[in-house]
Amino acid sequence: MIEGKDVAEFLGQGDNEELAALAGEHLAIIIAMARSYTRGGGFTANEPNEEITAVVTTATARLIANPEQLRYSAGAVTVQDSFRGWTLAETFVLNRYRRRAQ
Repeated sequence: MIEGKDVAEFLGQGDNEELAALAGEHLAIIIAMARSYTRGGGFTANEPNEEITAVVTTATARLIANPEQLRYSAGAVTVQDSFRGWTLAETFVLNRYRRRAQ
């Protein structure tokens, strides 16, 4: 079972409890989106398999990097990216489990 701490560790901040809590809140959203996209494929008892867990981890990390999903600048630092959907690599993994109409 993937938890917020797993995402925080992926980001190299496993001891950051605030980040782990934020990741835990966002995990539910990303897992629901992945389950919808695959139509339940790759999930057992509502738990993603190892490959989908990797997708969920990377997507959640992107989402918590900019939870407001806004572009902003502060001095020389500009944040322009946000979670806009699955990356190409994530899509390849999810498509392995997606049930498609025939």
